[in-house]
Formats: sequence, C-alpha cells, structure tokens
Amino acid sequence: MLAVTALAVVGLPVAAQVSGRIQVTDAGGRPAQDLGNAVVYVEGRGPRVTGTRVDMSLDARQFRPRVIVVPAGTTVNFPNQDPFNHNVFSLAEPNSFDLGLYGRGETHDHRFTRAGLVRVYCNIHPRMSGFIVVRDNAWYAQPGADGSFTIAGVPAGQYTLKVWHERAGEASQAITVPSGGLSEVTIALDASGFQYVQHKNKYGQDYGTGTTRERY
Repeated sequence: MLAVTALAVVGLPVAAQVSGRIQVTDAGGRPAQDLGNAVVYVEGRGPRVTGTRVDMSLDARQFRPRVIVVPAGTTVNFPNQDPFNHNVFSLAEPNSFDLGLYGRGETHDHRFTRAGLVRVYCNIHPRMSGFIVVRDNAWYAQPGADGSFTIAGVPAGQYTLKVWHERAGEASQAITVPSGGLSEVTIALDASGFQYVQHKNKYGQDYGTGTTRERY
C-alpha cells in the first residue's frame, strides 16, 4: 500500500488543469490492462513539491506498488514482508543505490534527489522489478485503471506532455494550455512489440553465474 504524507505545494493554481486519457495497445491489438502503471507528466519550470516519504513493499517477490511517481527529495521505504531476504538496488544514475541484504520485518530506505526514471531490482530474485519516476515539478499523475488522468495547476502556456509505460516506453505530445485548462487529451502508446529481457544483477552480470551467494 502506498503511504503518502501531506504534500506542500507552493503557488499551484487550482483552476487550471490538464486532463485526458492514455491508451496502450498490446499484441494482437488488444487494449492493455495495466494502464494504472503508467506515469503522465508535464515538462517545464513548474512549482515544486516538498519531498515526502512513501512505501514500496517487498511482498511475494514483487514490489508493491510496482510503479510510483514521487517528487524529488522523497524518501522511499522498502519494507520486507517476505519470509526470506532481499537486496534492493538500482544502477540508474544519478539515483543509483544498494540497500544491502535484509530480512523479514526490516525496512531500508533511500532518498531520491534527482529527476528521472529509476529501475529498481532485487539482487537475489531476477524477476523482481519496480519503477520509481522522480519528478522536479508538481505536474504529474498516474492514470486510473481506465487510463484517465488529471494534472492540476498547469498555467496557460506551451508545454510537452509525456507518458511513460513499462512495456511501451515513452511518448510525448506538444500541448497548448489555455487559461481555463486543457481537457480530452489522448496519447496512444504501442506495447505490441514488448519482449521481456531479464535484467543484470548489481554487479552487471547474469543471475545464476556465481555473482552472488545471497539466498533466501
């Protein structure tokens, strides 16, 4: 469960907003079912949000939630709810980290100070992956299950609206926001060619090749 403390936003207009819907197409033209795992954001020099503290739990060899979006300066807790050890890490610069080995009931954390996409893995379990999108302004959202989103407080002007999705990559669209806000924006992404590729461990090597002695 995502635990979020109160956010302090400075100078955020309440009337203006950008809203719309994303669409992701899977193989065979089927609509994707994981639209809520996308992140939608507006690039630009916007108001900042103070860092907060959120949870990304380790549960049943999965990161829960799998995808979160947070403001720069946020500390993410990684509580281990499994009855065996985990070693959470990321090689994503400039937000790389390694929390080391820890067991059930323990929590390690990391503070993310720079904007960017952080791919998070476990050095023991090769199919564990999570994603943290760190933003440097307050203009971001995660869509609902139907793909709908609303980003509040975007003043009139010209911007680039971006959408990231784990299996479809990133798409962008130039938008012009009038003083009353912008609605009915649609961005389509194509995940039909997605193929799973196992990530490397924290040493840059394949799993199961003598790279780690860490076990459950």
